[in-house]
Amino acid sequence: MPVTFYVLTAAPSKQNELSITPAHFALACQLCADLYRAKQRVFVYTADQVQAEAFDQQLWQFDAERFVPHNLSGEGPNYGAAVEIGWQAPQQNRPVLINLTEHVPDFAHRYKQIIEFVPTEEHLKAQARERYKQYRQRGITPSTITID
Repeated sequence: MPVTFYVLTAAPSKQNELSITPAHFALACQLCADLYRAKQRVFVYTADQVQAEAFDQQLWQFDAERFVPHNLSGEGPNYGAAVEIGWQAPQQNRPVLINLTEHVPDFAHRYKQIIEFVPTEEHLKAQARERYKQYRQRGITPSTITID
């Protein structure tokens, strides 16, 4: 299973102090759009319901031409939309996992492809390094893509 870490190098843009949406969510949304257009089904794993709802709202901000069918876990059609967002282990298998949490999910082994992020904030970088080490301990050598 390939694991790819997207390394963000640019400082996050100024956000509203009340914003709960991390800077790397925008890139995750773009990747969801690209994967949807490639006919891939995706599970986006968030730390909690608040993050899941924030990510859901961010996907709604796309232009109509770039719309990505998505739903929160437990909502939507029986087999879910192309992109499912949740903070608990998914009930259905999908080929791609986008992990927005601080740890490697226990269910990560069920995916054919895993996408991780290395945000610019130091404490989030440290967490990403730890996840990278955990994948290596499992015999997986993650690749990295630097995003300016």
